[in-house]
Amino acid sequence: MQHSKNSINMINMNFQLNYRSVRGSFFWTFLVVFTLGLAGLFSHKALAQDAAPKDTATAAPADATATAAPAGALSADAAVIASGKEVFDANCKQCHAVHEKVVGPALKDVSVRRTVPWLINFIKYPEKVIKSGDPYAVALYNEYKQIMPNHDFLKDEQIVAILSYVQDETKKGPAVAVAAGAGAGTTTEESGGSSGLLVLTICILATLLLLAGFALAILGRSFSLSMKQNRNFNEAEKEFLDENPFEIGAVIKSRPFLGVCTLIFIALIAKTVVEGLFTVGIQQGYAPDQPIPFSHKLHAGQYKIDCKYCHGTAARGKSAGIPAANLCMNCHNKIKTGSPEIQKIYAAIEKNEPIQWVRIHNLPDLAYFNHSQHVTVAGIECQRCHGNIEEMEIVQQSSLLTMGWCIACHRETEVNTKDNPYYEDMVKLHAKNAKKPLKVEDIGGLECAKCHY
Repeated sequence: MQHSKNSINMINMNFQLNYRSVRGSFFWTFLVVFTLGLAGLFSHKALAQDAAPKDTATAAPADATATAAPAGALSADAAVIASGKEVFDANCKQCHAVHEKVVGPALKDVSVRRTVPWLINFIKYPEKVIKSGDPYAVALYNEYKQIMPNHDFLKDEQIVAILSYVQDETKKGPAVAVAAGAGAGTTTEESGGSSGLLVLTICILATLLLLAGFALAILGRSFSLSMKQNRNFNEAEKEFLDENPFEIGAVIKSRPFLGVCTLIFIALIAKTVVEGLFTVGIQQGYAPDQPIPFSHKLHAGQYKIDCKYCHGTAARGKSAGIPAANLCMNCHNKIKTGSPEIQKIYAAIEKNEPIQWVRIHNLPDLAYFNHSQHVTVAGIECQRCHGNIEEMEIVQQSSLLTMGWCIACHRETEVNTKDNPYYEDMVKLHAKNAKKPLKVEDIGGLECAKCHY
C-alpha cells in the first residue's frame, strides 16, 4: 500500500512539473517569435545601409573619333551614327525627338523633307533663314512661335552625323513603350525580396509555434482531467489541476507573460535608439526649397533634356557642376520670357550675380568622389545614384550615399572593360584565378585611400 502511494506521489510530482512546462511553453513561443522578429528588424536595417543597385550593365561611350560622311551625303556607318547620337544628345535632345514633338517638331524624315545643305544652314543660322523669307522656315516659326538658337559652333560633319543618326532612327521606327515600372525600381524589388522572405519565414514559424503551444495546452488540460479521478490527490493538488491554461487573468499574471512584455518594451526602446544611430549623417529624402522653382520632371522628363547638357562637368570633372544662368538663356531667351521666375534669371545676369542654388547631395569632406570616373569611364547613368530624376518635380536625395552603400556597389558592379586595353591583362589574369566576373573591388575599389586621403 505504501509503495502504491509513493508511486502515485511520484506521478503527481512529475505531472506538476510537466504540466507547468506545458503551460509555460505557450508563453515562451511568443518569446521565440519576438526574438526572431527583432533579429530580422535589426538585420534588415543593417543590410539597408549596404543596399546597392544590382544593375551592373554599363554602356561604352560613343567613339568620339568617328569620321562623319562629307556634307551633303548621309551615312549608314555605325561609327558615324554613334557620333551623331552623341552630338544630338548633347545639343538637340532637349528640344527635339525623332518620332514625337517636344519643344520643336519631330525630326522623322527631316532629310527627306529638306536637302542636307538646307538643313545645315538652318541648324547653324535659323533666325537668318527665317528672316530671309524661306517659306518652310517661316511656316515652322508660325507653328511653334519660337526661334531655335544658332548652332554655328557645330561643324558641317557633325551636323551630317546628327542627320545620319536621325535617318537611322527613322528607319528603326518608334520604340515600343515599356510598361510602367518594368525597368525602374529593380533595386527596390530585389532588396525588398530578401526582407519579404524573412517576414514570411517569421510568420510561418510563429504560426507553427502557436499551434504547438495550443496543442500542448489542450493536451495538458486533458491529462489533468484524467488525473483528477485519482482520489489520492489532496485539495491543493486538485486546485492546481483545476487551473485553466487559457484563463486571461492567469495569463496576465504569469511570470512568462510579464517577462515577455518587459522584454518587448526594452527591445522597442533599443530598436528606436539603434535606428536613430543608423540615421546619423544620412540625408535621404532631403529636398530643400530653391530660389527659383525648377522642375526636373518638366525639363528632363517631358522635354527629355539630357542631364549632361546642364551639368556638363559631370562627364569631365570631379563635380557635376551647377549650370550658369547664361545656359538657361539658350532656351529662355525665347521661351516664357514674361514668367516672374524667368525674370529672376534675367535679374541675376544683369547684376552679374550667381543664382544661390541650395546643394542637395552632400558628402563629408573626408570622402572623395569623382563624377567623370563614374559617368565617362564606367558609363553609369545618373539615375543609378540620383534616382528617377526625370520624375521629380522637386529634386530630393534618393540614395543613402553612405560608405556601406558605396562599398556594396563596388562589390557588385562589373568593370566595363570593353575596348579598354588598359585592363586586358588584368582581365586575363583574373579569369585564370576566379570564376566570377571582374568587379570594381578586384581593381582596388575597396582600398581606403581611393576615397579617403
